[in-house]
Amino acid sequence: MPHESYRVLVADAATPVGTALLTYLGETEYVLRALVADADAERRARNAGADEVVHADFANHRALADAVADVDAFCCTTTDGGLGRVVGPLDGGRGLRNLLDAVDENSRPYVVLHSTIGVGDSASGMVLPRRLYNYRILRALDDTERHLRERGVPYTILRTGATTDDARSHDVVTGEGGDDVSGRIGRADLAWLMTATLTTPEARNRTFEVASSDATTATDAVDFAWSGPETGLVARRSGYSIPS
Repeated sequence: MPHESYRVLVADAATPVGTALLTYLGETEYVLRALVADADAERRARNAGADEVVHADFANHRALADAVADVDAFCCTTTDGGLGRVVGPLDGGRGLRNLLDAVDENSRPYVVLHSTIGVGDSASGMVLPRRLYNYRILRALDDTERHLRERGVPYTILRTGATTDDARSHDVVTGEGGDDVSGRIGRADLAWLMTATLTTPEARNRTFEVASSDATTATDAVDFAWSGPETGLVARRSGYSIPS
């Protein structure tokens, strides 16, 4: 790989969104590193397109430091289901904050966080019964969003509703705060959006709600277009397309 290759970490690469990210990023010029918990997940990550794999869980600070070493950007997505909604630690909470805290103080990787509609000023985008059911997860992600904004690294937060197996359409609606945009989104479209943040300067240090256009009656509330690899832009360690 040339010295300017841009290394992207996917954490947690074993989640459905993580797998979609590996599949999409594997078709790009980026060097792709996957964070997984075990050998079985490593096999799936390499099959999906990972160039490098690091074994770690979100509680292992030393392994997390290895995972983020020499990384230019990372895409964070977790899944906390089952009993995790009721008891125990949440990867979307302390786990992701551990990952952010593992970054060396002299390093400023771009962080793309997949969060949930229902967090913060998008609370009313999730109906009350679901907010009550997901209370622990929403509170954990709210803390994580706040921690990321205070961390001092460039970031983009993408909040979504349920993710699906729908094929990539590039036809999404973007909102910024409030409950105007809510609804499902295909994981393929979400992976494209998370990648496009790296080459869309207008997305830097902002939080968006995104949904498939056929899942919401809202219209775009932003005045820019997402610019992914299909535009010919690729983030580099030097050059125009790296947000900084």
